[in-house]
Amino acid sequence: MTTVASDSDVRRHELADFLRSRRERITPEQVGLPRGRRRRTPGLRREEVAQLSAVGVTWYTWLEQAREIQVSPQVLDALARALLLDASERTHLFALAGSLDPTPHAPCPSVTPALRAMLDQLGPIPACIQNSRYDILAYNATYGRLLCDLDALAPEDRNCLWLAFTNADWRASMAEVNRTIVAKFRAAMAEHLAEPAWKALLARLEAQSPEFGELWARHEVLGLGAKTKYVRNAHVGLLHLEHTNLWLGPAAGPRLVTMVPVDEESRAGLERLAGLELPDRPQRPERPERPEPLDSLQLLVPAAV
Repeated sequence: MTTVASDSDVRRHELADFLRSRRERITPEQVGLPRGRRRRTPGLRREEVAQLSAVGVTWYTWLEQAREIQVSPQVLDALARALLLDASERTHLFALAGSLDPTPHAPCPSVTPALRAMLDQLGPIPACIQNSRYDILAYNATYGRLLCDLDALAPEDRNCLWLAFTNADWRASMAEVNRTIVAKFRAAMAEHLAEPAWKALLARLEAQSPEFGELWARHEVLGLGAKTKYVRNAHVGLLHLEHTNLWLGPAAGPRLVTMVPVDEESRAGLERLAGLELPDRPQRPERPERPEPLDSLQLLVPAAV
């Protein structure tokens, strides 16, 4: 009879193998320990890793033996430091343990000049880059005038949730979408509950909009997906567009958002909008010298939405 290993069994064994391999590559001198004369173990001994990470030797031994034990994020953090893991190895460690990293140290990628050029080349199709918190980090000219005049707004107000509940032009352009975006925001926030930026946005919305508060209290959740939308633009009228996401990292992370016309009338409307000269438009605030940060990986990977 063949026994099929469960996902948790596979993860525990992978974690055990990974810890063992990282332990064996580190010399005592690297972590300030004496080598001694009778060392036969390559790298560090298990008791040395336990000592460096302030955990019990028996407990750490069980971890390398793939025993079914619970590992807290704090212990994983201590092991990552003791084993001198780099950012990729640290991420891998927490992924194998099925735990969220309490202090991620991966460098934060940004909206690069290449991504900005891509946005401009997509015109007249409206396109922007959003993070999982619905901040609009960058956008092309068509998107900037599709739902409201984004150039006239302060950068901190360029957030889809904030605009959906506070900006009259945005609300007029995108009717009957607030319940949906609140449900998507709640689903996304499940992985960011302790993060100050997320909590600040939530508090700001609750203080500003009773409508948001009522919808938030329903605890509805909804995943991201492609769908067609009707947008009533103040300059060119009704547009029928397909909203699509291309992930710049993991699902629900930073993404390239495009609004592709569904019919020829909508395509012609977008072309008129892209070429429209708007009088007395406020000057877009200068972009900071350092590019705006994303909230995850920088690799552009098309994915099903």
